[in-house]
Amino acid sequence: MNPLASRSSANRVIPGFRLSLGFTIFYLGLIVLVPLSALFLKTFTMTWDAFWTAVTSPRVMASYRLSFGASLVAAFINVIFGGIVAWVLVRYKFPGKRFIDALVDLPFALPTAVAGITLTSLYSANGWIGQYLEKFGIKVAFTPLGVMLALTFIGLPFVVRTVQPVLEDAERELEEAAASLGASPWQTFIRVILPGIVPALLTGFALAFARATGEYGSVVFIAGNMPMVSEITPLFIITKLEQYDYTGATAIAVVMLIVSFILLLAINLLQAWTRKRAGK
Repeated sequence: MNPLASRSSANRVIPGFRLSLGFTIFYLGLIVLVPLSALFLKTFTMTWDAFWTAVTSPRVMASYRLSFGASLVAAFINVIFGGIVAWVLVRYKFPGKRFIDALVDLPFALPTAVAGITLTSLYSANGWIGQYLEKFGIKVAFTPLGVMLALTFIGLPFVVRTVQPVLEDAERELEEAAASLGASPWQTFIRVILPGIVPALLTGFALAFARATGEYGSVVFIAGNMPMVSEITPLFIITKLEQYDYTGATAIAVVMLIVSFILLLAINLLQAWTRKRAGK
């Protein structure tokens, strides 16, 4: 008997690699692959001309631009300000820190419909905040700006909770060494701190973007749902389903799935390249 094999078996916490692997493949196939396969199979019942017409109509194209554009902008905003929030929570001690730390998770716990109604109430023309913005000609509710605001709201925790543990594990000695060698605070951040958190920032960006592209509940109220202006793609899919146009709905969903997958794949490749360059 191979002593290495017996030692590996003795140290294994959960025995049965084949059983565990089989369960993993079965579970992922049941939860992920089967629904996605059904989506594609339903779409394949359409002719190419019908599919192309369904996914490239002017109204659908406008919803693509809004959904993906607002999701990218919201994810980018969250990378910047979510990174700042994570930095403050990790590096500073101040009264109310635990409350603010718990507040970051509020978009996770808050029902999306409640978030949408709340944002609409705040930023409408007669809302607490919107009434003051209206004086400067800034309209938030029922505009693409409102869509971006809602997507930023629901995506913030993904960036903060991804970057926060990385900052907590960062070695302060490297920063002290850089400072002792004459590096300015800005140089220390760019050359010492930032390379270590870039993979986490990219992961947070990908998670926030993926969450935003499929968001419906918090956006549908504040968007106003005006065709060619503030109509998001998930709402358009719901509209198709209500009209019993199931193939049209699945066709649009397939386009969203493919575009989202390509963007997420590009982000993951960039993240892997960043880790390889950093020597991790």
